[in-house]
Amino acid sequence: VQLVESGGGSVQAGGSLRLSCAASGYTYNRNCMGWFRQVPGKEREGVAALHTGGTTYYADSVKGRFTISKLNALNDNSKATLYLQMNILEADDTAMYYCAWGPSSAMPAIQARGIMSPAYFAFWGQGTQVTVS
Repeated sequence: VQLVESGGGSVQAGGSLRLSCAASGYTYNRNCMGWFRQVPGKEREGVAALHTGGTTYYADSVKGRFTISKLNALNDNSKATLYLQMNILEADDTAMYYCAWGPSSAMPAIQARGIMSPAYFAFWGQGTQVTVS
């Protein structure tokens, strides 16, 4: 599975950004994709996840401000683009944002524990920096 993020940048507090993640090469039609973020010296934090069945998860810190969505490629079940629309950005949203791909079982695990652990995801993008000032 290949994941390539884009859309990061610098924005003022209160502004918006949309991150994109081009995903390809997966063979499982049912999966769970998501966004994590990380700042130096801290653990990677789960931000939002989306299961192919439509179930979503959002960290409390981004509920009501961030929206995760996905657009599947036409006639190609192995490709899709994952988005993260980020509104009302705050300085605390500054981080490197990573796209992640996991099996279908990732979402039940997230729901059971109430936390989006990096251990549930198998493939990662290279990250895109978001800076809010």
